[in-house]
Amino acid sequence: MDAGQGPAGHRQTGQRPTGERRTAILGAAARLFAARGYRGVTIDDLGRAVGTTGPALYRHFPGKEALLGEVLVDISDRLSRRGRELVAGAGSPRDALEALLRGHIEFSLDEPDLITVHDRELGNLTEEDRSRVRRLQRGYVEEWVGVLTELRPASRPATLRASVHAAFGLLNSTPHSRGALSRDEMAALLLRMGSAALLAGEPAPRSG
Repeated sequence: MDAGQGPAGHRQTGQRPTGERRTAILGAAARLFAARGYRGVTIDDLGRAVGTTGPALYRHFPGKEALLGEVLVDISDRLSRRGRELVAGAGSPRDALEALLRGHIEFSLDEPDLITVHDRELGNLTEEDRSRVRRLQRGYVEEWVGVLTELRPASRPATLRASVHAAFGLLNSTPHSRGALSRDEMAALLLRMGSAALLAGEPAPRSG
């Protein structure tokens, strides 16, 4: 039996945990997957991490693969929804860009395990969950592109899209680059660098 699947004959209820219990399970799973890798974690490890047993988790998730999918779909959904809210509540495109940057910086500083798991384990998702993650991520990126289109109207959409992905690479490097800086120092540094990178204009055309 694959370690990611429920035991043979086990009755799946399909009931998802909600509220604080769900947050605790997904947080514990992210920490374990980041520390040991998806294949280095068993369903029993995951159960113990939240004060229960592996078989008890089968009441909520069919197995380890489904739990990994829930972790990555959840954070992709949260970022996408938060991005829309921040842009909708901003008074100007520049305010919207700063809000997006601050929101993503908060995520990168407070949830580094999720960055590690996404970078390393996306290929272990089912095709359905991987497609859901990609769709949510595209929507999140397009929120940024829409704001940058107003701030850099001379830039092509493809250039703006590439700029956003490059900025994510900068912001998401936090789990590996923070070093001795305090959280506030790192947040301020990332805000300055992210803003400068995203607002950089097109290179001037070369003369004759």
